[in-house]
Formats: sequence, structure tokens, C-alpha cells
Amino acid sequence: MAALITRFAPSPTGPLHLGHAFSALTAFDLATSSGGQFLLRIEDIDAPRCKPEFVTQIYEDLAWLGLDWTRPVMHQRDRQPAYDAALAQLEALGVTYACTCQRRDIRQALTAPQEGVALVGPDGPIYPGLCRNKKKPREGAAIRLNMTAATQLTGAVTIRETGPLHSGPHTYTPEWLRDHIGDVVLARRDIGTSYHLSVTIDDAAQGVTLVVRGEDLFSATPVHAVLQRLFDLPAPAYHHHRLIRDSAGKRLAKRDDSRALSLYRSDGATPADIRRILGI
Repeated sequence: MAALITRFAPSPTGPLHLGHAFSALTAFDLATSSGGQFLLRIEDIDAPRCKPEFVTQIYEDLAWLGLDWTRPVMHQRDRQPAYDAALAQLEALGVTYACTCQRRDIRQALTAPQEGVALVGPDGPIYPGLCRNKKKPREGAAIRLNMTAATQLTGAVTIRETGPLHSGPHTYTPEWLRDHIGDVVLARRDIGTSYHLSVTIDDAAQGVTLVVRGEDLFSATPVHAVLQRLFDLPAPAYHHHRLIRDSAGKRLAKRDDSRALSLYRSDGATPADIRRILGI
């Protein structure tokens, strides 16, 4: 097996819980078993929701679990110039446009009788293209990917999935990408980037060869494959793992403080206990 470079990329908006531990441990184990590297990235682009104390707690929780990572740690808050350059590159290719729609505009368009039943994509209801053919100032607007124009350049895209849930190559045609993904937001008007753009740029910048993350992000991966092709970036492999759920079958969230790693630690649990609970 070739040496893998994996990463764990939490947002510091709350304490890490068992679901985060599962993802971090999975990425760490895959990297170390191959003789590779495990990286940490702090995804703190949403400044109002990200808190320094949670960054500190992330370091403490991961160290307690027995994980070590390559330094320095990348922080997305420092990466806006890279995102701006990427957006400029896409604008030059003619595959983006400014969007000033509010959520109510999109809801009204999707519920209009002539629009039919709206499909849902990785970001929710698929955008109906209200601003696609309008020339609008980019300042103060969201920036969307024109999926039709983008896939005219990329053609079909393929992702290589190694995880047990979706193992194998998955190919997506331009028609499928247009109908099931649509014109996703690449830069929110309030933060100047988006998860789709930043994660694509940052994974390439860090040389990640295997992206390890939860199954809930599998549906977003075709977007990243399109962007990789547009930017002529190396395409990593993917490992989308199962989600950790509570007794009612609900996915864990950061508000589930009862499952925060810091509480397990304060109650006397060991890293081996966490691995046992998670089944790894």
C-alpha cells in the first residue's frame, strides 16, 4: 500500500463528540498503517460561530486520544487570498455568476406550479437558476458555479471511493450533475468562500491523497470532483465512513454535549474505552 496522507478537518464551533473521534481515529489509523501522514486542518471560515476555546479543546481532545499530526496546522481563516484567487480563475473560465437571491426568492420559485417538484441536492433544494443569465455586480453577492458551463469544460467526472459504504469508482455525467447538483454556492456573501471551494483548494494545498469523512458528505463529492477538474488539481481518493448515531438513530451533533469527548475524559474514560465504544 502506498503511503497515504489523510486529514481531520473540524470546525471549532463546539466540543468534539464521539462522531468526531470516529472520523479522526479512522483517518489517523489509515495514514499510520500505510506509513503516511495524518494532518489537522481547522475549518474556521465562519468566524462568528468559531471560538478560540474550541480550537484549544480540539487539540486537547485529539492529543488525549493518542493522535499526533504534522505541524503547522492549517487554519482556513488565513486562506482567503487563496480562495479569492480560485474564484478569479473560475470567473476567467466563465463558469461562475453573481447571485442576489434571498431564501424566500428560491422557495417561491421552487413552489411555483410551472416549476414542478424541486429536487434536493447536497446543499438542500437545487437552485432554480434565477440569476444565471443576469449580469449582476459581484460585490455583496453570493457566487455560484454555473454547472452547465462548468461541465461543458470538464465532461463527466469520476470519484474513487475506498470506503466500505460506497466502494468503487463512481462516474457522474454532465446531465446528472446539472439535474442533481445544480448551481451550488462557491462563495457566500458574508464569508467570501464556501465549504465546497475551500475544502477543494485546501486538500490540494496540503497534498491530501485520501479524504476521510462522514457518509453525509458523499453527495457533495461530485462538486469537488468538478472543481478539481476545473483547477487541474490532483484527485484524491475518498473514504466516506458510517455516522455515529444516538440510541434513537439520530446523527450526533455538537449540541449533544452528553457525548462530548471532554466529558468522557473527565468521567475517567480512556482512549481505549472510546475505541471500544466506537467499535474500532
